[in-house]
Amino acid sequence: CISCANGTDALMLVAMAWGIKEGDAVFVPDFTFFATGEIVAFLGATPVFVDVDRVTFNIDPEKLELMIQKTIKEGRLSPKAIIPVDLFGLPANYPEIERIAKKYNLLILEDGAQGFGGHINGKKACNFGDAAITSFFPAKPLGCYGDGGAIFTNDDDLATLIKSLKVHGKGTDKYDNVRIGVNSRLDTIQAAILKVKFKAFVEHELEDVNRIYHLYNERLKDIVEIPVIPEGHYSSFAQYTIKLKSKEQRDGLQAKLKEQGIPSMIYYIKPMHKQEAFKDLKFDENDYQVTNELCDIVLSLPMHPYLRIEDIDKVSKAIRAYLSR
Repeated sequence: CISCANGTDALMLVAMAWGIKEGDAVFVPDFTFFATGEIVAFLGATPVFVDVDRVTFNIDPEKLELMIQKTIKEGRLSPKAIIPVDLFGLPANYPEIERIAKKYNLLILEDGAQGFGGHINGKKACNFGDAAITSFFPAKPLGCYGDGGAIFTNDDDLATLIKSLKVHGKGTDKYDNVRIGVNSRLDTIQAAILKVKFKAFVEHELEDVNRIYHLYNERLKDIVEIPVIPEGHYSSFAQYTIKLKSKEQRDGLQAKLKEQGIPSMIYYIKPMHKQEAFKDLKFDENDYQVTNELCDIVLSLPMHPYLRIEDIDKVSKAIRAYLSR
């Protein structure tokens, strides 16, 4: 485990260490936060966006393989890596992703920024692929009071290179600079906060958010599409995200919740392929039908380990009242 300044730096440091560069294709989900594709473009490579599974919100393995094949057939880019995202706390479908990566000789960088604490059949998030990262931003499952991130790998050579890159490309010491690097350290105060918070995270917070997940489900399952956790999977519930029937219904519900002092968020309101920063890349809208739909109908409700049952009741009653009109 190598600490660094934030989750975005964590992604970039691994990509730098792997030599991701212009002409490389890196496959990332279309439905996620901007940083996952941003670091690819920042290094001169091309992010290739892949549609997601409507149930899990995570990268769809079948569509991933089709996009890899399409990229190979076009011949402009050299497929290099996959960056699956453990969205909203749920680990992606790594058994299938790993099969595909092996078939096409691709590296896997697990973006566990939201997934820390989750697992698949007991195998913990940030333990998949060739390297993994997480974020300690306050909104994440294990958050500090500012910014922070970490990188995980079993590759000793990769770890050594990343430790150099994160401190200005240091050699034997920080005044011996053997390569171009960055300045990305987890500061001492945030590390101290994480040390205390990690104890609560392990002892009860993961259990608490999963209990809250079931409480929400009991109250909402007959009126909205609730989150589904596949068999064998365990989520750390960075978010509790429901699906509505339309954009109009979603936006109306969010406005009504706001009137009653209930916070909610839309993750994510715009697909990656529609971001202005990627306007020079060419896309076929037919490749992103699920993501386009999700951006119009998802809504994330209050979710944290210390949510009281009266708060859950208030949120649920407000939703039921609005949708039962």
